[in-house]
Amino acid sequence: MTGRVLIIAGSDSGGGAGIQADIKSVTMLGGYASTAITALTAQNTLGVQAVLSVDPGFIRAQMLSVLDDIGADVIKTGMLHDAVTIETVLKTIDEIGWAGTLVVDPVMVATSGDPLLQESALEQLKILIGRADVVTPNIPEAQLLTGANISGEADMEQAAVALQHIGAKNVILKGGHLEGDAVADLLLSADQKQWVRNAKLQTRHTHGTGCTLASAVAAFIANGETVETAFTGACQFVKEAIKHAPELGVGHGPLGHMHVKSL
Repeated sequence: MTGRVLIIAGSDSGGGAGIQADIKSVTMLGGYASTAITALTAQNTLGVQAVLSVDPGFIRAQMLSVLDDIGADVIKTGMLHDAVTIETVLKTIDEIGWAGTLVVDPVMVATSGDPLLQESALEQLKILIGRADVVTPNIPEAQLLTGANISGEADMEQAAVALQHIGAKNVILKGGHLEGDAVADLLLSADQKQWVRNAKLQTRHTHGTGCTLASAVAAFIANGETVETAFTGACQFVKEAIKHAPELGVGHGPLGHMHVKSL
């Protein structure tokens, strides 16, 4: 089985995050990646220099072109940039009655700190999250979405519950922004919580970790895995991709997706 993942996200000209990281992740995990590009960025390891939004009508056209022919087992969203783009995605999904799995990566801020979502789009993003089978925020994103202050694992659990109250069925909250020598990632599903803990790797080559994890989750689910197995597999994939980073650029460098041979 080759799981089909339609990725709706922005392009990263530097290749480290966004559509480029998504395609690499899905491909390396044996899935088939198709895309609907929402924005173009002039971006490298130092940051985002410019953003050009794609016309909402053309985003819709890309989605329909893929779904009418190739289809998708999972739709994964990344950078959606503004309220109109999010509304377009929601309306298009409803228009065709698409009933597959929806994985939402609430991309709001780049690794460099550059904003990737307009503040006016926050409420629309919450509506999309309310439709998600899986949502994959990092700690800064979870704080913006819930208003919570997250400084430890107990706070992470409370924030994950708040995200479930928004409507997300499963919450994967990434703990890489917490202080300390370990990274603790949390999956909160309807009936259980699951932690994956790893030693924190001391490296600046972490650009695209969020996109990579969400797309890995999408690929595993598209290939028939449970959310729980997808979570653990995606965490391992990100860990290995960081360890095998090609050490490119002088800022936050990209991961080594192509060097992860097996899990």
